[in-house]
Amino acid sequence: MMQVHFVVPGPLDQRTGGYLYDRRIIEGLRAEGRAVTVHELAGRFPLVDDAARESAAAALAAMAGGLPVIDGLALPAFADLRERLPSPWIALVHHPLALESGLSAEQVEALARVERRLLPSAGRVIVTSPHSATDVAAYHVPEARIGVVLPGTDAAPVARGSGGPGLALLCVASLTPRKGHLDLLEALAELMDLDWRLTCVGSLDRDPQTAQAVEAAIARLGLDARVTLVGEQDEAGLAPLYDRADLFVLASYHEGYGMVLAEALARGLPIVATKAGAIPGTVPPSAGMLVEPGDPAAFAGALRQIMTEPALRDLLSAGATSERERLPGWADAVRAFAAELERAGG
Repeated sequence: MMQVHFVVPGPLDQRTGGYLYDRRIIEGLRAEGRAVTVHELAGRFPLVDDAARESAAAALAAMAGGLPVIDGLALPAFADLRERLPSPWIALVHHPLALESGLSAEQVEALARVERRLLPSAGRVIVTSPHSATDVAAYHVPEARIGVVLPGTDAAPVARGSGGPGLALLCVASLTPRKGHLDLLEALAELMDLDWRLTCVGSLDRDPQTAQAVEAAIARLGLDARVTLVGEQDEAGLAPLYDRADLFVLASYHEGYGMVLAEALARGLPIVATKAGAIPGTVPPSAGMLVEPGDPAAFAGALRQIMTEPALRDLLSAGATSERERLPGWADAVRAFAAELERAGG
């Protein structure tokens, strides 16, 4: 089997969906006997600095043969190194960087320029959903060179719920502009006549400016007694939060797949989310209510309906419970990823 060089921006143990995907794939490839070397780049991403560029160059120099797999978040560090990339190499795109929220027009164009330059030169581009495959094809990457490898989802027991009297809402997402926390809070502020509590799981350090804005919005909207920010949680910390939840919520502006949504389905939780990116392909109508992103009033309307109609919640919970049987596992994801490696190597 060929040597695989997996390039990631920063430490691999970060707690986001993208890094979790990378870790599980790497663990699975190693378990089946493949040699995988991980290169953790230093510096800032995706708006890279000199440290990131130097680290990318050093990683390339350290690759003695083998097949590079570069996480899409690290791609900007290789913008000036295209001619030095081995042939073939693989780009792993969780979602195009230019679709990130909270960027200026100049930053969006700079990231899109990097992706337009590099992605067509990759031997293969692996994406995590059919929706992201369409996004990548817009960069003039031939469809024949794009492979879809859906994330896996671990089997989990159906959530037992809070037991009342109010509803326990759960949101799992780093506090960054793309995840739409401010819209979620605006929506919930319209529902103060209902009995609910929200727990937000996600890093408060990845984007301190957004975290501060969320904390300020909680205070401004009078939600201090209703909303709790618990920061990042490991699997042991997440499990009881999912188990005690009655409803999963996510007001994201874009998702390349939405692994936390699949995890909510695995626990039979009804979902209120947006129609952003690949979410409609992850959450079927039988399991959740989806509204347009960036519309707190519409989000509030969906929340009010599902929170005040127990029969609807039960119906969506049954739909989520049914859907959990169709979610791919990580063994499926690893097999699909290994097949993509063989296609690139061949």
